[in-house]
Amino acid sequence: MEIRPTTDKDLDVFVDTVHAAFGRFPETPVEGGGLWWSALETDRCVLALTADGRPVGTAATHSFELTLPGGTLVPAAGVTAVGVLPSHRRQGVLSAMMRHQLTELRARGEFLSVLLASEAPIYGRFGYGPATYTARLTVPRHRAALALPRARGTADAPATGPGTGSVEVLRRAECGEILEEVYDRYRRAQPGALSRPHRWWALRAGQPPISPAPRYIAVHRGADGVPDGYASYSIESGTLTVDETIAGDDAVFTALARFVIGHDLVSQVVFQHVPPGHPLRWQFADFRAGEVSGDMDWLWVRPLDVPRALTARGWFTDGELVLDIDDPFLGEHHRCLLTVRNGKADCVPTDREPDLSLDISDLGSVYLGGTAPSTLVRAGHIRSHRPGAATLADALFRAERSPHCLHWF
Repeated sequence: MEIRPTTDKDLDVFVDTVHAAFGRFPETPVEGGGLWWSALETDRCVLALTADGRPVGTAATHSFELTLPGGTLVPAAGVTAVGVLPSHRRQGVLSAMMRHQLTELRARGEFLSVLLASEAPIYGRFGYGPATYTARLTVPRHRAALALPRARGTADAPATGPGTGSVEVLRRAECGEILEEVYDRYRRAQPGALSRPHRWWALRAGQPPISPAPRYIAVHRGADGVPDGYASYSIESGTLTVDETIAGDDAVFTALARFVIGHDLVSQVVFQHVPPGHPLRWQFADFRAGEVSGDMDWLWVRPLDVPRALTARGWFTDGELVLDIDDPFLGEHHRCLLTVRNGKADCVPTDREPDLSLDISDLGSVYLGGTAPSTLVRAGHIRSHRPGAATLADALFRAERSPHCLHWF
């Protein structure tokens, strides 16, 4: 078997192969773009070929920026289009492609890889761990009244009652630049968020509101008239579905939520991709009005260079831990002393006895602060070697707010 990078001439073969792997057929091109594979970077795609040159597997990565706790923006390889023809599964093709891909990413100098897992059991064995989560919130409109806040806001948590901003309804085709600008400001401040390169918007490659699918966009503007949030939505059979809500702060989110739940001729509102711990449920006059469903993992993370990954993010508690990290897929083992002082970390090899023993996939899960190390200790994933180690790890790895990723790739 040969695994080689693709060229522009291979794009049709790549697309046909990955669709065949999933038992699907490529979509018909539409006016205005919208084909998800048009955003692929051919120099970051690979084909697995049999000895006689037949393509049997595909894998690719996108060039993204990932926002880490503390607001640091770092390069991250977004793994996508991974597939093996049904006739060649369980023959080592996937493992060979993943090993090839990780080796190439390291050669490029990249130290983080991320993906969205089509099936949860697959990617843990390659060192990826679920790191952000999302859920769906469904609200019957007759129970969806928002109560006014009972307390005044503070600098850290501004009040979320009716403000001085405004909401304007536009069609998707009328506000592409606004969406791109608002999303880019949002993702730079949100831990776990990925960039959306301009070419994605230009090619309209992805899911709504990037794609050319017809959508209405509720654009929120602050008192100064500058757009600072939006909600992309559609209505079908009495259900208003919000694909994506982007807001600069909680007050903007509340204004957009108030707008969509007040829409006429709607029996229920579905908010897709609500982050864990979001305050919206607490804002309903009837706390039970919002039904949470579809609670699932979203972004999976894999560190490729442990010291670089740990020193890249921001930290909010001082302390030190000895981490014993096993990476069975790459046949590597790391024992490092993590020392955090004044928001910065130092990570060096050590012979000291470990405080915590964990798999590289566990490190990926806790890295963005969306999974508490103590949860993985209780689950039997991480082993704690001394009292208090898990509690300290929880404090060290927490983020300033829950990491959340909206981007589909």
